[in-house]
Amino acid sequence: MATTLLINSRSYQTRVALVSSGSLLELYQERTIRGGLAGNVYLGRVARVLPGMQAAFVDIGLAKAAFLYVGDVHHPPVMSDLLNGDQVQKPESGHTQIEDMLSEGQDLLVQVSKEPLGSKGARITSHITLPGRNLVFMPTVDHVGVSRRITDEQERNRLRAVIEDLRPLGAGFIARTASEGASADKLMAEMDFLVSVWDAINRRSREASPPALLHQDLSVGLRAVRDLFAREVDHLVIDEPDMYRQVREFVSTFMPRLLDSVELYQDQRPIFDAYGVESEVTRALARRVWLKSGGYLVIEKTEALTAIDVNTGRYVGGHDLEETIVKTNLEAAKEIAYQLRLRDIGGLIIIDFIDMESPANRERVVTALREALGRDRSRTKVLAMSDLGLVEMTRKRVRESLGEGLTEGCFYCNGLGSIKDPATVCFEIFRALERDCPCQDVSLVRLRVHPRVAEVLLQEERYALEELESTLDLSVSVEADQGLHAEQFDMVFTQGGGERR
Repeated sequence: MATTLLINSRSYQTRVALVSSGSLLELYQERTIRGGLAGNVYLGRVARVLPGMQAAFVDIGLAKAAFLYVGDVHHPPVMSDLLNGDQVQKPESGHTQIEDMLSEGQDLLVQVSKEPLGSKGARITSHITLPGRNLVFMPTVDHVGVSRRITDEQERNRLRAVIEDLRPLGAGFIARTASEGASADKLMAEMDFLVSVWDAINRRSREASPPALLHQDLSVGLRAVRDLFAREVDHLVIDEPDMYRQVREFVSTFMPRLLDSVELYQDQRPIFDAYGVESEVTRALARRVWLKSGGYLVIEKTEALTAIDVNTGRYVGGHDLEETIVKTNLEAAKEIAYQLRLRDIGGLIIIDFIDMESPANRERVVTALREALGRDRSRTKVLAMSDLGLVEMTRKRVRESLGEGLTEGCFYCNGLGSIKDPATVCFEIFRALERDCPCQDVSLVRLRVHPRVAEVLLQEERYALEELESTLDLSVSVEADQGLHAEQFDMVFTQGGGERR
């Protein structure tokens, strides 16, 4: 299966696409003016401690204060202690109260674990993690781990032994999937590099005044190279010379064996058009997703959760209704896993599969969903299907989803997804006339409305308008104005002394 990593870099935005056999698997985008926040390390100041929530708000220099839960609080060790080989005593976590650990005005070293999402501020932690190509450094945790994606037990034991032998006492490391087969010298070099980064963060923290950014994670392009450019990726294609040079320098330092797989795209046709990515992006923003069988999914994002509804649509199947439903659900399970990964949807997800009679068929569909999610790099948890055909699942969310990053709430409907129909606006106009006109000496009302409302007023609701004119003893002049919002109307009253709005 040919897999390609594409980087479309411009001064205003960088986009990264993982494409396999012509299908878009993952898409990341970052606007230059804003940049990503997850992974950044800040020197913050505690703005407020909330004992009732066992949490605190910390000012790290963003528009909204960041949220710190008690379980994410740690008193950072001094880096010199780690380098000198001294054992760092971990604080008791147990039932420690937030008010015993933090106080307002206290300076704190924190890292963004989740980007600001919707109306929520960033989620932060004081357990710092610094990812490299092969290792993740955890300076506040005395732990050695190995990625679960490395399944060879002998290799897992080798990596664990190498890290145990090389790491500073009290410091934690996790061997990433890319570390499989890496030599001890290579791991040692990366370990030294990550320790030096942590040392620099501590040095800056002593010199800075909060709130202050101490360490910024890699740009989305280099982050994708670090995390995605692995053995299963055949080649990496970049369409901008400066980014190409940055990537080649990064690859030559951390993964020189892959240097020949880096290519500069020089065709005149935009790179995302050439690889069919743009059309896939448009599809990824659609509310309805069609299945090959003729069934379809409806994906609805709300503040609390994402709801996915499965429908048979045009698919009528054969003679057996249950078989038709099961086939649609099995196809939907695979497509749902694909859409969640592509759209980078996280948090709580509720899937409404078509109801099935057989418990065995329900289990088949849930098993198919779990297997399809097995290829997802984000952690997921899937519960059994309920008697109503609902599946509850969660997917780890760190950054905003694709839809959140590329769209905004409709300023017409304030994100409701609907607006008042023209007849409803007509009835509001009638009530406004009844409310305002009897109190004034009004003989004529000039009414400006959206063309769709004007059409209903002068056709379907013409009789009601004439009846109102007769009752109130006035004339209403209707003017269509394309510049008005579909729910907006403007009334100008003509009185004995002139006009009044």
